[in-house]
Amino acid sequence: MKKRTKCYSGIGGQAVLEGIMMKNGSKYSVAVRRADGGIALDVREYEGILGNSILTKIPFIRGVFAFIDSLRLGMRALNYSAEFFAEEEDAQESKFDQVMTKLFGKYAEKILSAFAVILAVVMALGVFVFLPYFITGLFREYIRNTSLMAIIEGVLRILIFVLYIVLISQMKDIKRVFMYHGAEHKCINCVEHGRPLTVKDVMRSSRFHKRCGTSFLLFVMLISVILFFFITTTNPFLRMLYRILLIPVVAGISYEILRLAGRSNSVILNIISAPGMWLQRLTTKEPDESMAEVAIAAVEAVFDWKQYLKDTFGYEIDESWMEDSESAGEEDDLSEDDLSFVTEEIEQTLDEQKES
Repeated sequence: MKKRTKCYSGIGGQAVLEGIMMKNGSKYSVAVRRADGGIALDVREYEGILGNSILTKIPFIRGVFAFIDSLRLGMRALNYSAEFFAEEEDAQESKFDQVMTKLFGKYAEKILSAFAVILAVVMALGVFVFLPYFITGLFREYIRNTSLMAIIEGVLRILIFVLYIVLISQMKDIKRVFMYHGAEHKCINCVEHGRPLTVKDVMRSSRFHKRCGTSFLLFVMLISVILFFFITTTNPFLRMLYRILLIPVVAGISYEILRLAGRSNSVILNIISAPGMWLQRLTTKEPDESMAEVAIAAVEAVFDWKQYLKDTFGYEIDESWMEDSESAGEEDDLSEDDLSFVTEEIEQTLDEQKES
């Protein structure tokens, strides 16, 4: 039996309305808790916008397409979950759908989804790129140092991002989404720490994870501060144009850092991951057991966790082993109330280096 340490599984996910999307390779599932208490499950294939193109394997470039794919897939999952809770359509909505179907036929839904993604990107640019730049411009008359102005703009961007998360976290529906977000992380942490995927083991796993999209977005904010710092032109139009052109570069670098952090326990990467993990205290909440059941259903639809535990940790899972697991094993490296994960994982890494 191998030593139980956190190991990369390759699965990732996203919280949706009363449910969770989980993806493994080209296969993804969406599990949603229905109003009658049952769990609706949808399992499909998603190859990505480029499929198996070589561009998806080139470092820094692949991150751009991975980000686009995550937006498209996330929108699909959200649309599926929303179908269970949408109110009866009014006449105007029905007429709109009829017009869209008449104009675009079977492609109507895809076009609407693409439009929603584009609209989300435009809104994000407006709030997190243009707004900080505009606010900083109000001080340009008093601050002549362009480097200082770039730093102020970056700090404003991060503050706006954090404030945005704080505000939406107060909404009732978003709170439940954040609880499902916590259940998603708990499931992934459960299997990656070598535990059977039972409700009991999932619930005692950590709700914080280094590969979280929250960490990715924070990396985007931090890296944009560094890259935008080197934009020295005084032309307002060019300054905004350069910011937009640098967004794919920022996304590519952020993706590589997140990818590396999720596969490594090095001291440096643990420290780099710390701010994103702290921010997850806002974007994840402790789920209840019914949410853990939904997360488990989503994972099992796309991931053979029993084979994973056997291959990675040497555990042969059977029913009696799963029953005993409710009282077996140690707590995760990350607890909900104590974000000492950095110190603990640093110490673990140092101990392993000493042993080697």
